[in-house]
Amino acid sequence: MKKRWLPSASYNLWSLSNPRVGQEFWFCDMKRGFKKVRQKEAQVKALLDQDNNHQRIGKLAQAGVYEFYQHPQFLFQSQGVVKVVELLKLNQEPEAVQERVILIIEKYFNNPILQGKQIIQLSKGDEELFSPIAIQEGTYSFNLYAPTDCVFKDNDGKIHILDFKTGNSEFDKRQAYVYLLAASYLYPQQTLIASFYNLETSQASDIITATEEELRFVQIELSDIAKKHEIEKNRYRENPSDFAKIFPPNPGKSCNYCTFNSICKFSVSEVSK
Repeated sequence: MKKRWLPSASYNLWSLSNPRVGQEFWFCDMKRGFKKVRQKEAQVKALLDQDNNHQRIGKLAQAGVYEFYQHPQFLFQSQGVVKVVELLKLNQEPEAVQERVILIIEKYFNNPILQGKQIIQLSKGDEELFSPIAIQEGTYSFNLYAPTDCVFKDNDGKIHILDFKTGNSEFDKRQAYVYLLAASYLYPQQTLIASFYNLETSQASDIITATEEELRFVQIELSDIAKKHEIEKNRYRENPSDFAKIFPPNPGKSCNYCTFNSICKFSVSEVSK
């Protein structure tokens, strides 16, 4: 039986819909329009299908952790790093990507933070389809997508959701709250915690928890975001010429780092200091 279609929400949609406090300067709602509404158009799809170096490094770093989990004996072999590098076929990657991923793998080899953990779920980093969680908020239903890097059980029995970062990626508590909300449905009656860990800098975040009231707020927020996004998506489909009105651009320095700067007519390639 075919499942009923539902609007969707995720941390990604939340971050594309509302900027973090203090990051408003870098926020551009048009990015959401390209990524979430026009993603099937040929030019947009071609850009979305191309990983930049940062994205590629993140995926390969995750894959490296996964391979150490699949082959734990590598952690006790002098050639363990070399073997993981071979499994990841890093010799096919650009030199800049190779160098950083090898350093990440070496750091994990020297400090395997998941060693001895009771792993419940560990992503390889290349999964394309994730099962959503159907959520009912009042009279509104939506699918919550919350793909996690790693879930394990702590020694005290707590369910720990761990998200890996690389580079200068910041820790956004909103992402942790989305994971905790999803986990509250997947692991009911369990004590839940979340944290971030940067595989490149070895920096760990504080442990993040959420009360039932906080999770309810997150659920309401995601419901509102999903509802608003569907309304704006339908507005665009009815009047494609209103794209810039529905998803207002915010041209500036952020254009230099935007996936869609080559096809966005509002893109500013250079901004004077």
